[in-house]
Amino acid sequence: MKRFREIAPVELENAIKLIGKDWMLITVRDGEKQNAMTASWGSLGVLWNKNVCTVYIRPQRYTYGLIEREERFSISFMDESYREALRYCGRVSGRDHDKLSDTGLSAAELDGVPVLREARLTLICRKLYSDDIKKGCFLEEGLLDNYKDNDFHRFYICEIEKALLSEEE
Repeated sequence: MKRFREIAPVELENAIKLIGKDWMLITVRDGEKQNAMTASWGSLGVLWNKNVCTVYIRPQRYTYGLIEREERFSISFMDESYREALRYCGRVSGRDHDKLSDTGLSAAELDGVPVLREARLTLICRKLYSDDIKKGCFLEEGLLDNYKDNDFHRFYICEIEKALLSEEE
């Protein structure tokens, strides 16, 4: 079992690598259990004088309804040994499967938010703002190829309440 120590968000490693290469698991409460969805689109930065992350979720994803309902959730970054679990959580729906159980991942609760015990880095996030990506706002038409079904993401700008780095016991 890992323990976590809190770090300042300014100490986070390269966000482009974390999100775009390592990927992240967005974990949110699903009744009495938790659901985790893999994402590789997002950002970390500063907005409104707060340390923030932005996540993008398509409306047909099961996680979309859960995030809409919950004020807070976590983002977990795993080491490379969890790549298959990340792939699984990105292609299988939590509507039909208990993804954590199926992958051997385990959840705990921290400050009322579900977190993954196996994560090497966890962000506790609180939603501040959301909106939908709009077709008419694209300045580069080729980017619309990402939306062949017009299933534009909703984005959530969230305050990073805590950043937690794992430490082996």
